[in-house]
Parts: sequence; structure tokens; C-alpha cells
Amino acid sequence: MKRLIAGMLVAAFAGTVSEADACTNLIAGKKATTDGSVMVTYAADSHNLYGMLTHTPAAMHPKGSMRKVVEWDTGKPLGVIPQAERTYNVVGNMNEHQLAIGESTWGGRKELEDTTGQSIIDYGSLIQIALERCKTAEEAVDLMGSLVNKYGYASSGESFSIADKNSVWVMEMIGKGAEKGAVWIAVRIPDEAISGHANEPRIRKVNMKDKQNVKFSKDVISFARKRGYFNGKDDEFSFADAYEVHDVSTRRGCDARVWSYFRRFAPETDKYYDWCAGKSNEPMPLYVIPEKKVSLKDMQWSMRDHFEGTPFDMTQDVGAGPYHVPYRWRPMDYTVDGKNYCMERAIATQQTGWSFVSQSRDWLPDPVGGLLWFGTDDANTSVYMPFYCGMTEIPVELAHGDINTFDSKANFWMTNIVANQAYNRYDQMIPDIRKVQNRLEDKFRDSRPDHDKELATIVKEGKMDTYRKAVNSEGAAVAKEATDNYRDLAIYLFVKYMDGNMKKTDADGNFQKSEYGLPVYPSFPGYDKKYYENIVKETGDHFLLPK
Repeated sequence: MKRLIAGMLVAAFAGTVSEADACTNLIAGKKATTDGSVMVTYAADSHNLYGMLTHTPAAMHPKGSMRKVVEWDTGKPLGVIPQAERTYNVVGNMNEHQLAIGESTWGGRKELEDTTGQSIIDYGSLIQIALERCKTAEEAVDLMGSLVNKYGYASSGESFSIADKNSVWVMEMIGKGAEKGAVWIAVRIPDEAISGHANEPRIRKVNMKDKQNVKFSKDVISFARKRGYFNGKDDEFSFADAYEVHDVSTRRGCDARVWSYFRRFAPETDKYYDWCAGKSNEPMPLYVIPEKKVSLKDMQWSMRDHFEGTPFDMTQDVGAGPYHVPYRWRPMDYTVDGKNYCMERAIATQQTGWSFVSQSRDWLPDPVGGLLWFGTDDANTSVYMPFYCGMTEIPVELAHGDINTFDSKANFWMTNIVANQAYNRYDQMIPDIRKVQNRLEDKFRDSRPDHDKELATIVKEGKMDTYRKAVNSEGAAVAKEATDNYRDLAIYLFVKYMDGNMKKTDADGNFQKSEYGLPVYPSFPGYDKKYYENIVKETGDHFLLPK
């Protein structure tokens, strides 16, 4: 992900520039989930990205209308294409027909970046246009392929997760350098499988004759041969290996995130640790069949992963410090005595602008079945708020803003204040954060069945104005409740952990007072044992108190 905010107004991007950053998509087919929904997650990770929810209303367009195409990373106008007669309602990365799309950028071979100067479709516009015009994932794959073929592809290597209420596809695409268009391949993930991608192409050998489950550009193999990227038989072709070079750093920084998700539900995938660590050349498969089905809560918590319980566990290595902080500031690599080293890159990361878990549910009418669980900032400390795909008004707490302008009413800023306090004393503060986070998310999840039932009845009766009023009202209430609670939480953390101390609280988290009504004296939690041991190892007797 470089910079994508689906449905954002052109003016909002004027003058913005952002570097290529890393995003994570996790996937679960309908038969791999506990409730039968198709789920896709997405973390929009960028050090310059503001967390907001966007909306593009459904519309009818006059014949001959043109649609502006603007590069999502920079705001640069790229050109115009004919507008569709009808476009659909889009909330964030999901439209009114339960179609949801996420992405992750992998770049690929540098010589394949567009040099024609004529390409006008970038990866972000592909997503937004598909959401505006398509009802199903397969339609979206076909449209995205045809758009870059006709108008050229203006981005580097990209993977897309494309889900509807019945299926989910992974599509991978890269440009052709001096030639117009792109080469691409798309694979339908089996309903009973889970998959994922994180800034690495992952489609390798597939049955190219399986037209039900595999789609590709007509020159995807011939172009690779022409450029010297592949010289084997057709049935040996691997898109991922032809169009990207997989070194140890990308395996560990990218594929390891997918591996950490896989191993939660398919323990046999533990063996692919060696691939991620650069100890084996046996690549991880595109998808696996989980031993247990995945719930909505599982998907939300998978987005909070820091490799806990693995050799990459960020809470346990030396970089975690005395408070077991699972975060590392950039840059991600460094050199000591001529040797190259890395920092771990987990799914949950501090630079996330926003993330989501989408649910597409075939047993409900589309306006009710499509549910976007949306959170701002770091997924680990955010609250996933539920918004229906037919919503037409964005809550004020999730409205447009920017990374340089603080707003005490914005969910993004309140979540950031909570998270950034925890980054300093993580193991002490995270239990307090979890109490509020879990209470809110449990409430939002537990209330869905009643809301779904009520809304489904309204939609089946054709009362769409009533439906829109209901989902807009509930969306506003959810965003306000989450933001207000986190504003209170931010203040609570500041007061409780002020000056390196820890105020004493009762079982309900209330600050304790003495029998005379004065605050009880705080405790001094200090540092963990390893921290003190490291001081002695580093300084010897410098701090030793003589007998």
C-alpha cells in the first residue's frame, strides 16, 4: 500500500506525497468461517496516512459523462475515462453489493514500472472504479484487467483481495515498462481455505486451464519469456517468481506476516518458518485449509499480531526493552561491523492509518449483509466499529482530516493518544486498554444479530429510506461511543501512569483513596529483571554499591 483512501475527493490529495509502505490482507472463505461469511482484512499502513472513513454515493450519470482519474498516492491527475451509466454506493472499501477490495504493494521488477507516460489507471483507481461499477468479485477481476489493458497501468507490482458474498479472489498485477498495459493473474480461493498477502506476490504454479478458478492476461507467460524472466513449460509457470525476486528480507518482512496468520488455524504451517527465515526455499502455499473455522473475532485479533509465541515474537527480543514493547521504529534494517540486520515487521504496526475486517454474508439482503468493521490507527489498540455497506453519511468522528492537524473529536487522534502512551510502557498499560477495547467490541459484535434482523425486515419491506436513516444513526452512535470512550481512556492512562509511577486502583479500575479521602500512595513498578541484568553486563561495577 502506498496511499489509498477509496472514494476520497480529489482535492483532499492535492500536494500530498507518500512513500511506499507495507499493508497486510488476510482472507477467509465462506466455508472456513464460523458464520459462513466471506472475510477480508486490510491494514492501510503509511507514516503519512490519516485514518478516516470515506463515502461515494450511488449515482446515475448522463450519457457521454467522463470520470476523472487521479493518482491515489499523490493527487496527480492522470486522465479521464468514460463514466458508467450507474455507479454504486461505496463505504470505505466496500460497496452496496457486499463487494470488498483490499491491496498490498510489492513493487516487483523496477524495469516494469510504466515508462510510456500514457498510462492513466493506478492501483487505487482500479479499486475505487471496480467498487463503483461491479457487483461480484469475478466482475471486478474482469473489469480491472480490461481497464489496464485499455488505458495502461500507472503503478508497480500489486496484489488485490477481492471478495463478495460467495467468493474471494487474489489478483496480482504488474506493468510492462515501455509497453502499454499490465500482466496479471487471479486465483479464486477455495471456500474452505484461508489465504493472505503482505507486500509479496504469492501466486505460483496453478492450473492455467481451470477457467472456473483462474484468470490471467493473455500474455502473462509470453511476456515473461520475452523479457527473460521465465523459460520453462507453461505448466511450470510461477507469476510470483517471474515478476519478483524474493530475497530473505522480503520473506521475513512480508511472508512472515501471512505465516503468522496461517499457523493460528493450521498448525502444520509451522514448517514454513524456515521459508520466512531464509533457511529453506520451499515457499509457503497461496492458501491452506484451517483445522478450525475462523470467527470474526479471530480475524480482528489476527490483525493485532506481533508474532507472539513464535521465534519472531516482538515482545521477547532485546528490542522490546524492559516493558516488552512489540514495536520498532524505522528504519527496519541496520548494519553493524559490515553485517546486515533487520527489525521484525508484524501485522500490527504503529504507522497504520486505518484497517478493516469486511464481512460479506449471503444469507442477508445486500444492504445488511455487507458489514465493514473499521478502525483507525494501529489495529492492536484500535476499536473495530461496525458500518453497513448501505450507509450514506460518515460519522463526524471519522470525517476528513490530516496527519498534521490535531482534532480532539476525531477517532484517529484519540486512538493515537492511547497507542502512543502504551508504546512507552506497553506491558503495564495494555491490560487497561484491553478492558475498554474488549468491552466496546464485544458490545458491537453481540448486538449485530438483533440489528441484522431488524434491518433485514426493513429492507425486505422496501423501506430503504428507513434503512438508511437507521444505519446512519447507528453508525454515528457507534463512532461517538468508541471515540468518547477512548478520549476518557487516554486521560485515565495519563493520570494512572504519570511520572513513571502507577496509581493504585480497585478491581473496577477506580483510583483508591485512603480512609481520609486522600489518594493512596502510588507503586513504583520500575523495570523487568532482564533490564537490570543488562545494565550490569554493560557497565560492570560502575553502579555497584560497595559493602
